[in-house]
Amino acid sequence: MKTNEGVIKTFIEAGITRGFTLPGLGITWSLPAFFDRKDEFELVLARSEQSASVMAQVAGKLTGKPGLLMAQGPFASSTGAFGILEAYFSSSPMVVLTDTSCYDGFAQHGVYQTMTGDYGAGDAFAVMKTMTKYATYATTPQEAIYGTQLAVKHAATPRQGPAAVVMRTNIIKEDVPDHPRAKLYPTEGYLRSTPMKPDGDALAAIAEALKTAERPVIIAGNGIYMSRSGEKLSRLANREGIAVASSYHGKGTIDETTPVAVGMMGNWAAKSANRMVQAADLILVLGCSLGPEYTRFRDEKMMRPGEQKIIQVDIDPLQAGWVLPVDMAVTADVADVVSFLLDRPGVDQVRAEKRKDFITALKAENRYGDLPHYKTRPGTVHYADIMRGLDGFLTPEDLLTLDAGTNRIWATSSLPLRSPHQLVAPGGIGGMGWSTPAATGAKITCPEKRVTGVIGDGGFVMTMDAIATAAEHNLDVVYVVANNAGLGMVRDNLGNKAIGVNFGDHDFAKVAEGLGGSGMTVTEADQIGDALREAHSRGGPVVLDVKVDPAASHRDCSDYDDLPDNVSLK
Repeated sequence: MKTNEGVIKTFIEAGITRGFTLPGLGITWSLPAFFDRKDEFELVLARSEQSASVMAQVAGKLTGKPGLLMAQGPFASSTGAFGILEAYFSSSPMVVLTDTSCYDGFAQHGVYQTMTGDYGAGDAFAVMKTMTKYATYATTPQEAIYGTQLAVKHAATPRQGPAAVVMRTNIIKEDVPDHPRAKLYPTEGYLRSTPMKPDGDALAAIAEALKTAERPVIIAGNGIYMSRSGEKLSRLANREGIAVASSYHGKGTIDETTPVAVGMMGNWAAKSANRMVQAADLILVLGCSLGPEYTRFRDEKMMRPGEQKIIQVDIDPLQAGWVLPVDMAVTADVADVVSFLLDRPGVDQVRAEKRKDFITALKAENRYGDLPHYKTRPGTVHYADIMRGLDGFLTPEDLLTLDAGTNRIWATSSLPLRSPHQLVAPGGIGGMGWSTPAATGAKITCPEKRVTGVIGDGGFVMTMDAIATAAEHNLDVVYVVANNAGLGMVRDNLGNKAIGVNFGDHDFAKVAEGLGGSGMTVTEADQIGDALREAHSRGGPVVLDVKVDPAASHRDCSDYDDLPDNVSLK
């Protein structure tokens, strides 16, 4: 058995049967072994390491099992870092297989592309260590195979995230010794685990706190998303009259039209969520870090340790009580906590209804669900119009991917999502260009779903190569380009001193045709719903070039009131 054969064997043993790649050097040398097992393993060829990395990260985010990126060392650690960093900050399980690109013994001679860390070379291992939860540098065949087993283990073990295997290039085609000093064993035994069980006294204390609180609120975070426990959380909250606000990662984990849903909290979010958290006497945080962007950069009026009771539950003990001090820090899978609370007797109906009445009044006061109509220039639409079109279109069979910038802010603050866990959004580094390869990867990973991606024109141009990948795989995906001919959020923040933010108004419908798909141009608000339906009926990748008024601003839907003076919104 050669190294590359042992590596693909390990992936298949671990249940990883798909990889995303743009191969080069060492990864190219790995491919013959993958070819020999092509009936068991699907290799998806992307057009860039950036797109391949996003597709792999999204596969992990959607399935809860490690997505696989295979890319040559200098590019896995540079352009491929886009998806790896998103996985790192978003806790998406992911494995990166890469190499040192050292050309069989020339590493010490400064050969180009070399990533061994020698003089005149880059250092793939050092770079990978900065953005993964585990990285290994394999210099022998057995180290590559065992390192792959450990990478899968680390990626899949809470707190999940990316793990990397950097192989010395010359070992990839070498034979594995028949009797290595460090014996190799089957992968299964390394991946066995028993889920932790939450402390019974802690669960009882949470239940008692919820029962006695007057205005409790639950903050649903990434833990709810990744555990797919949104539906249970919704049942619990509606039964008990507990308001549910979400972090960015927890957006859309419950039906946002239910009486207890108050929306996403933060600066670029629903005012009702922020005001509900501010009014709460008990805050139960489920799988959310309470990062500064969620608390309006630690607005002291919004969350008040010592005055409000704060209970934080997280699968990682370091997360609870990290950003803000808490009254209780509970190490547990949030899904177990929700199930426990749902199985216990709830508060009486009178108390539950009184809580709901308060939530209803607060939502009305802060105009929750009210999506205004805005006047735009002739031949353009507003972001609010795009959200209305999506709201009338999305069903439980849909997945929706978002990107960075103004288009995302309008979606997270103003688009009510009725189907739990249909949103697929970047929230780690949250970089521009994520949505298009994310939508492509989502369709590959979940072919039974109808997939729509929303992205700005700035981000679309960065990764529009993913359209070609969708065409080559005959994927039915619709990409909605909110085309305001510029960087909308940056333009908004610069005001009348805008510089370096305006682009030409390109025809992305024609671009789509050139990449193997088809395109449509939308210039009127009442065209959006029909355009979405027609685009999804066509088959193959379709780009909707939606002309957005450049004057449309993200500030109209953001909660910037009374921000702390020291916060700069950039």
